[in-house]
Amino acid sequence: MSLFKAPISITGISSISGIGSGLQSVSEAYKNDEHYLSFGAIGNQKVWLGELSDCDKCAIKELKASNPKYRSLDNSVLYAIQASRNAVENSGWSENSDFGINIGSSRGATALFENYHKTYVETGSTATLTSPTTTLGNISSWVAQDLKNRGPAISHSITCSTALHALLNGVAWIKGGMADKFLVGGSEAPLTPFTIAQMRALKIYSKSNEAYPCRAFDLNKKQNTMVLGEGAAMACLERSNSTNALARIIGVGYATEQLQHSVSISAEALCFQDSMKMALGEVEAEEVDVIVMHAPGTIKGDASEMAALKKVFPEKLPFLTTNKWKVGHTFGASGMLSVEMAIVMLINQNPIAVPFVEYESFPGRIRKVMVNAVGFGGNAVSILLSR
Repeated sequence: MSLFKAPISITGISSISGIGSGLQSVSEAYKNDEHYLSFGAIGNQKVWLGELSDCDKCAIKELKASNPKYRSLDNSVLYAIQASRNAVENSGWSENSDFGINIGSSRGATALFENYHKTYVETGSTATLTSPTTTLGNISSWVAQDLKNRGPAISHSITCSTALHALLNGVAWIKGGMADKFLVGGSEAPLTPFTIAQMRALKIYSKSNEAYPCRAFDLNKKQNTMVLGEGAAMACLERSNSTNALARIIGVGYATEQLQHSVSISAEALCFQDSMKMALGEVEAEEVDVIVMHAPGTIKGDASEMAALKKVFPEKLPFLTTNKWKVGHTFGASGMLSVEMAIVMLINQNPIAVPFVEYESFPGRIRKVMVNAVGFGGNAVSILLSR
């Protein structure tokens, strides 16, 4: 769906993840070929993880201690508050202005829920705040409270495409005339014993001993290499054509396909084909310089997205990249972290390569970048950005 006639600007973006927090810190991290994954213990499991840095963990602890009400909140909420504060500040919005908020999460208050459930199994009862602190709506509502915002506050879960569905919703509200500004994104704190066990049960979690434990976008890998990461990423959307915009949203696409398997999309990712075509609208395929792939690091997931790309861009593939080899798969936050990566490339005019992928050429100029995301359920989203 082309948005050229009514561009929507991204005037602020901020994240917190394994590669740091803030656009400048993230930009620096993307300049090197290092991954930010670590091998550690989650419960009794030793696995690869995309954890926050010690510095950012301290910042979250300080945030949690700053308000008595925040001490009972899950990290998924705290990460969202931290990233949202920074995004709104970067955009220049006043803290008590009216804007919409749509922040989603694939899992929500994972750690809190696991702890409360363990207590219930052991004692037959649970704490008073169990229900209000584990509802998915917690994320947007607490961000709204923190920012003293009076607009709509929406939360949702659409698995790994959650953050980009939040962006779609913000675009729809703005284009529909129901809001002029929207804060959108995703937050995830999935590094818990039960969540890790679920991913390992699917046989998609990395057991690699290679230099890069997550081989996202490596089509020659012989084993699944998905690694979970934690974090949040938020973007400020405005109905404007501001000269100081970080990027403009010029196309959005979405699609859901009928699944033949409960956890994987079709071999040629029909949902991605449809979402990318919709996002292109009237834009010619050759005008897209870069695509930030979803590329979860699984054999089937990476291959099916590549097959879809070859269908939509049959003449020549754009420059392809992803960030999951570097930060891990942050589930509901991953799509907005990819948008942030796209904005870094648009601003710096420097393509960010995957170090273990061989490239035939690099774009001399980056004008348009497409971002992809998809999750369990075959729900794909594609966003087309320009400067």
